[in-house]
Amino acid sequence: MSLLDAIRANPAALDYLLCTGDFDPTRTYEHVEEVVLASGAPLERVAKDAGGGTFFLCGEGGEERPVLYADSEGGAAVLAVGVPELVRLLLAVPWWRDCRRLTVEESAEAAGEYLEEEPGLYAERDAAAAALGLEVPSEAEALGRLREVVSDLGASYVLLNAEEGTAYEPLLRPC
Repeated sequence: MSLLDAIRANPAALDYLLCTGDFDPTRTYEHVEEVVLASGAPLERVAKDAGGGTFFLCGEGGEERPVLYADSEGGAAVLAVGVPELVRLLLAVPWWRDCRRLTVEESAEAAGEYLEEEPGLYAERDAAAAALGLEVPSEAEALGRLREVVSDLGASYVLLNAEEGTAYEPLLRPC
């Protein structure tokens, strides 16, 4: 069973990733506009977020492919190499969108806001991780890996508006 299938089959994991991670693998309909990778490699939609953003697997293969996120406003970023790495990121730093420069300080501020609204967040996260058989990295580890992925792979996965040929803006800009 793929990790995406395991998430869909597990109510606790699905609920956490839907509500906290803003990641819905039960919805894979079209992005807000037609998009392509500048390289010409294929894109596979694997999840949506509540704001119209889309998570894509890039290239050929299975869940080990790079995962690119495109928001509905023309921003995009490669977030992980593979679905397991993406899910670990969403478990450790579900507020990654609030960490545009990928700093621990941004993460701490965002975490405080999340925990204020949802004090049981870490218990729910740990239950979701256990249900999926995943270990949760520390915030610093997750942000460090995200920084690596954005820096090392970002230029290789440029998303274009298919009709206009214009590139999406980078969502994340590591220090």
